[in-house]
Amino acid sequence: MAINNTERNNEIAFLPFYAINKYIRDEYRLSVIRSTIQAIPDLPAGLRSTIERIIRQSVNVPGFRNGAKAPSGLLIKPLVSAFEKKSVVVAAILTAWVEIHTGLRDQVFSLLKARNWDMHPIDADRMNLPGFIPNLTAGENFESLTQAFIEMFPDEKVESDDVLLMSVWLSGRLPYKTADETIPEG
Repeated sequence: MAINNTERNNEIAFLPFYAINKYIRDEYRLSVIRSTIQAIPDLPAGLRSTIERIIRQSVNVPGFRNGAKAPSGLLIKPLVSAFEKKSVVVAAILTAWVEIHTGLRDQVFSLLKARNWDMHPIDADRMNLPGFIPNLTAGENFESLTQAFIEMFPDEKVESDDVLLMSVWLSGRLPYKTADETIPEG
């Protein structure tokens, strides 16, 4: 099955959230997931319970009926596997990751707004979105975003991967081409 990338009858084709895996290095994905699950106890109660429910329903950890109760060392591998295949897991992990990086979230949101990106409000619940819009704002790419962040926040010591992941999640956009391309699903 394929997704057509054109607008028809005012509908936009979205890429599933797990499509982000095409853009994330394996080591970085592991780092994001590991830091996020270690921070789950510190998340606001509502978000923590949502994350735990999604893990319980979507992640199978051998020896545990409830994967959310598994020690993080045993949870990592099955959670990475679920992150690669299940949009609900991607949405949950990235929502939590953004919550533990609120300073970066605020900076990247300011950057994207200054560059006239059309986005949901900073506090919008992105877990309920249907997926990613398959293009960046016109004239933008990962290199231009990274450079703009460095120029806007010259004293910040932030990894470019973090800036780009935050940009993708806040904007709800992945850098696919737009002109009538067919994007394979999955």
